[in-house]
Amino acid sequence: MPITLYYSRSTACLVVHWLLIELGVPHELRELDFDKRDQKSPEYLKLNPAGVVPTLMIDGQVVTEAAAIALHLADMHPQAGLAPALASPERAQYYRWMFFCANTLQSAYRAWFYPTEPAGEGQAEAAKAQARAKLEAAWQQVANHLEGNGPYLLGEKKSAADFMLTMLMRWSRNMPKPTDSWPVLHAYAQRMKAMPSFKEVYAREGLTDWT
Repeated sequence: MPITLYYSRSTACLVVHWLLIELGVPHELRELDFDKRDQKSPEYLKLNPAGVVPTLMIDGQVVTEAAAIALHLADMHPQAGLAPALASPERAQYYRWMFFCANTLQSAYRAWFYPTEPAGEGQAEAAKAQARAKLEAAWQQVANHLEGNGPYLLGEKKSAADFMLTMLMRWSRNMPKPTDSWPVLHAYAQRMKAMPSFKEVYAREGLTDWT
């Protein structure tokens, strides 16, 4: 089954690339040069009309959105145990945290990194302040959850949601209050970053920060 990941380094593609390595899935990488706006080329827009990454091609089927791809990969490889059984209470919590990552954290990060999008140039600082407050409140919620229910989001067992969350923790590394400021989140990240697949994806993407 041919699998191709269209990606750019140090973006939301990281979680997909990491999972492909963790699951031992043979794949081809096609890197898009954002400086050349490869992601807006007519050829790429035929695959992903939004003109964003990641895009995963699985045997001719296109799957987009990082969280959706992560969910799908975990279900495709049940032997890895990264997705709870369908209709189980654990599955409900798995969905909860994956959508928390996509709907709460990613959207707030978007407002932090691109504050002129929602508010215009004149309100950029206010937009950033609001995004920062939303992110810090969200990370406090995660920290509270892990303190009482850890060591991972679903308890004793890792899931694909942990991969997604760890990637988003990394995005805070240059913010005024990075996620490592919370001791429980720092310990959680250290557990995830100790995984051989994390070290491998970092090596393949040439990343050196947040190690």
